[in-house]
Amino acid sequence: MGRQQKRRDQGSSSLPPQLPPSSEALASAIIVRSALVYLTSNAAVISSMKRRVKSKSKRGVVKEDRLTQLPEALIVQILSLLPTKDAVATTALSKQWQSHWKKVPVLMFDSCDHKRKLGTFSKDVCKSLLSHKAPVLLSLHLEVDLDTCTAMDIGILLGIAFGRDVRKLLLDVYPKIRRKNTRPFSFPPTLLYTCQTLETLILRFHALVDVSSQICLKSLKTLHLDYMYYKDDKSVRNLLSGCPCLETLVVRRAACGDGIKSFAIEVPSLQSLSVHDENDGVDHWEYVINAPSLKSLHVDLEKGPEVCLSESSLKLVEAKISCETISEKLLGSLTSVKMLSLLFWSPLEYPTGSIFYRLVDLEIYTGKPAWWNLLMFMLDTSPTLRVLKLLIDQWHKVGDHVVCEKWNQPKTVPECLLLHLEIFVWEGYQGKRKEEKEVAKYILRNTSRLKKVTFSKTNCSSEERLEMLKELERVVKTSDSCQFEFK
Repeated sequence: MGRQQKRRDQGSSSLPPQLPPSSEALASAIIVRSALVYLTSNAAVISSMKRRVKSKSKRGVVKEDRLTQLPEALIVQILSLLPTKDAVATTALSKQWQSHWKKVPVLMFDSCDHKRKLGTFSKDVCKSLLSHKAPVLLSLHLEVDLDTCTAMDIGILLGIAFGRDVRKLLLDVYPKIRRKNTRPFSFPPTLLYTCQTLETLILRFHALVDVSSQICLKSLKTLHLDYMYYKDDKSVRNLLSGCPCLETLVVRRAACGDGIKSFAIEVPSLQSLSVHDENDGVDHWEYVINAPSLKSLHVDLEKGPEVCLSESSLKLVEAKISCETISEKLLGSLTSVKMLSLLFWSPLEYPTGSIFYRLVDLEIYTGKPAWWNLLMFMLDTSPTLRVLKLLIDQWHKVGDHVVCEKWNQPKTVPECLLLHLEIFVWEGYQGKRKEEKEVAKYILRNTSRLKKVTFSKTNCSSEERLEMLKELERVVKTSDSCQFEFK
């Protein structure tokens, strides 16, 4: 999916401060938030509210302005839940309300909410940032069209935000609509040398990472690079090496290319890594991962890219792999995981001698022809498996399920079935194919420690479900102690 097709609603929402723990304060916050959402949705409503507050009732008593009577801290927290443009709109309520929004620690500005004239957006945001009075700028989200804001203007706004010690920055940059080859916005590298407080950085779409020398983002823990451009391999290395405390990295790349083919991720502190790559196989890409503290890995690939995990990265706890094909080396490097989710599109070469000695939770997606061989391989090599789930991936219908070859009962029963399997889930079980029934019965018949079994089937009458349930339940060894469900 190209950058211009990305919708604005994909952005991560700002994190609002926590409301006071008391139930009374929480109830007040919810009620007032609903009132503010209604009030700020229409300028006419706000003006009407303003007139009502000043008017007198028939008894000659001034109506109470309950919103204004709330503690300022609570008002600021409520305003934090609203879009910034709506929070600013509350200044029309009264003179007292003109300063409340300036203390909101979470700000979001979208150039679509401003006049399309070039420079108007940056001028308005600059004025808002300079008048901001919150002790800490917890989060700033800028959605910018290059039609309405120049690269220099964006740099100035970022400079002000960094000067306010921003903790979380989200920057969405969209190219000019009527120009096909718009030059991407180059994130000012000078800002990356001095920022000491930034903890989360999310960069998306039409922006360029150009980092020619070492930087220092000593507080950065979360980094998202979504459909970006990169000047060269060195820029990626310099960016990541300048984040000594980085724990979470998300990389999304488009099929059209972004300037590099080898994406090196060498971060000693990294604990969670997600890679989403839309490369269609025209170009050969690779990911080289050296992250000794890595605990969670999510890889979602189309065709082509290769993923290489160094031996120092073999301390994974959980991994989710979805790709066209997977190398024997990569699958063999996941033997230390406790939780594993697998979706392959093509048959693969299985790593010989590999034992998933710590694996207790396994998910296999059954929408591809290779899933059956994969299931048997994993059962044979996962001696301590306790949870087995056969699932449907979101891109395929239940009717797409296939067994890639005729079922042949294994000569020996896997150790995990005999001694450890406790939970078995089969999502989208049809029960019409002979092979499916034989596979289900084989697993149920050879397990002695099952505690819960769940089968699910869509477009099925209650009579059919009951019949399938009775047929399968009869073969369970531990039928008295096992919870059996058919959804």
